[in-house]
Amino acid sequence: MSLIDSGKALAQGLMQGAMAKVVALAPDSWMPGGEPDPLIRHQHGHVGKPVSRIDGPLKVTGAAPFAAEFPLENMVYAAIVYSRIAKGRITSLNVERAESAPGVLLVMTYRNAPRLKPAPLFMSDPKAAAGDSIPVLQDEKIYWNGQPIAIILADTQEQADHAAGLIDVAYAAEPAETDFHAAIARGTTQSQFMGQPLHDEVGDAQAAFEKAAVKIDAAYSTPRHNHNPIELHAVTLSWEGDTLRIHDAQQAVAHSAWTLGQVLDLPADKVVITSPYVGGGFGSKTLWQHQIIAAAAAKLVERPVRLMLTREGVYRTVGGRSPTEQQVALGATAEGKLTALIHRGVTAKTSHNVMPEPFILPTRSAYAAENILLDVQHVEIDMTSNTFMRAPGEAVGTFALECAMDELAEKLGIDPIELRLRNEPEKDPISGLPFSARHIDQAWRDGAERFGWSARNPLPRMHQEGEWLIGMGCATATYPYYRMPGGAARITLSRAGHATIDIAAHEMGMGTATAQTQVAAERLGLPMSHVQFNYGDSTLPGLVLAGGSQQTASIGASVIAAYNKLVAQLLALAGNDSPLAGLKQAEVGSRDGGLASLDDPSRYESYTSILSRAQRDAVVIEAEPPMPLETMHWSMHSHGAMFCEVRVNMITGEPCISRFLGSFDCGRILNPKTAASQFRGGIIMGLGLALMEEAQFDERSGRIMNPSLAEYHMPVHMDVPEIDVIWTDIPDPHTPMGARGVGEIGITGTGAAVANAIYNATGKRVRDLPITLDKLI
Repeated sequence: MSLIDSGKALAQGLMQGAMAKVVALAPDSWMPGGEPDPLIRHQHGHVGKPVSRIDGPLKVTGAAPFAAEFPLENMVYAAIVYSRIAKGRITSLNVERAESAPGVLLVMTYRNAPRLKPAPLFMSDPKAAAGDSIPVLQDEKIYWNGQPIAIILADTQEQADHAAGLIDVAYAAEPAETDFHAAIARGTTQSQFMGQPLHDEVGDAQAAFEKAAVKIDAAYSTPRHNHNPIELHAVTLSWEGDTLRIHDAQQAVAHSAWTLGQVLDLPADKVVITSPYVGGGFGSKTLWQHQIIAAAAAKLVERPVRLMLTREGVYRTVGGRSPTEQQVALGATAEGKLTALIHRGVTAKTSHNVMPEPFILPTRSAYAAENILLDVQHVEIDMTSNTFMRAPGEAVGTFALECAMDELAEKLGIDPIELRLRNEPEKDPISGLPFSARHIDQAWRDGAERFGWSARNPLPRMHQEGEWLIGMGCATATYPYYRMPGGAARITLSRAGHATIDIAAHEMGMGTATAQTQVAAERLGLPMSHVQFNYGDSTLPGLVLAGGSQQTASIGASVIAAYNKLVAQLLALAGNDSPLAGLKQAEVGSRDGGLASLDDPSRYESYTSILSRAQRDAVVIEAEPPMPLETMHWSMHSHGAMFCEVRVNMITGEPCISRFLGSFDCGRILNPKTAASQFRGGIIMGLGLALMEEAQFDERSGRIMNPSLAEYHMPVHMDVPEIDVIWTDIPDPHTPMGARGVGEIGITGTGAAVANAIYNATGKRVRDLPITLDKLI
């Protein structure tokens, strides 16, 4: 069975099982068994408090060790050589000068590399993490311009870098597919995402569009984007007998450890990955070829290896966001009710991964159109594998959809916010499922009032200050709720009333450790100082990926499962002499370092008392949560209303963002301080997407031409205004802790809000990102 077929079968099986149980689910609970989350019923003061990140002091003082900062005795340094053709084979490879260069210990190519198995491709197995499935240094074949073809190990980084320039390579180039538009002309293929076709139809959208009283039909395009985390991709690793230990920059420690084991033919427990601190990931820090190459080279040289990719090396080997060409056609009544919504187009991917840019995802649940047609086609290009990049699909899909809604609003003569509210769906337009919680109307109204939307003149070019034209724009933000299965958690509760939570989760700067310490302390009824949250280690239980804005829900569900099992164990240990005697797990809750009856708080006993009577120093509990069947019962999404004020210089065309507001509906906000940081970070990334980010791809050679921060432009402090963020803070009763994801929604809708504000300021409708000043002059 193919990956697509197996994914489809899994999805169908889950849906059938879920729908069979839908009537049995309590309306106020998220768990399939009907148990409400105690955090919705009880408050101890931790959740919802703006707690500073517990790892903050270590990071600002430089004491937090990142992947390339672990010192290992007798360590050597690595440099990689990259191919310079898009497709073909190596015909000659002269490494003699490099091997004889000062300090060089090893030059490894396909000629002397250990035999390695192909890496299991991400989504080909629940544990797989590889960004591409191409054999690593196993033969002379070239699949893209930038593919690693050699690694040099030397006593110093400078020596390794010098030797890399001494390798002479000749190629026999083969015809390569590097021209996006030429490939489209030759024909496209239906795209798949997570085993399902990126195609949805409700009614006859094309016929409804032709009959619509008011309609718009526009084309939008978005370019390639590359990952640029502050911390470069790096590993420091060593072999200890037959065990490989890696300090990595990772957002999937358990997945990557398993995948590396498959490549190196090692048992799962023989690859140990730790990643306590990560300087940004955004979808890029999983398993790529550099970890595999470094591990193989370390085996040959029998010494620890440090490999940190250069910024150019990240562009050459780590995937990013693919280009898209999108069409949005909207048909409406004269009153602004959508009768037809068409969103379709084409993107690019490679033949050696399964990740197209799924730009129709946000459109599936956005508006209550009577007839809908959504479709993503793709072509295959010989390039670096495209991969997840913050809000894949949603970031660029909302640009097209929300710009089109703005265009329709103008044609109808209706305020853009009012048009969106008139088309709020009562249920999911595609699946027909009810929404778990949807308060975007409140987010719109709160945001409009706070931003001063009523002062906006709907006519373009009507607000001018000196040589600056000023405009306002808005857009809807949305991102789906996900929760991963298989995320077991372990709770160790000591007689002294201290708890340790162990789970193979990740901290990439978003405040995971802090928020989860708050949640665990809240659930256990303990001070935060009595809770230790351990993460970033593949030897810990669980299979949690920091991606899809789902890590908080996944960890939360795992901790709930372990906590429920812990309470049952404590009640058993308490025995008949306890005030808790006869109570069941669902009848008690935690407070003040112990358990108490929910109906009679006087029936209380501390953890210390329970464990002392049972003569136990500690209780250790490990449990897995139920499957994420909540997504089979409800349509679940985070939402937001994005507001932008922009100034455009009439002489130079320079756009300048003067104000930005994000008004969010993401369920319960666990930590306002870290959540606000996540919202703002996403918005800043969205400003870059709107105004400057673009990977310049040479379609003659398949090579990225601007692989550096000097030429690939991103927002800096002077580009970013004060960003205001607010939220509804209404718990979603169908998610763990009432929370939905906040990590990726900030980038969605932002590009469209900027583009719509620029139109309001200048009267120029720019449909092709980025909106650079040459398009505004």
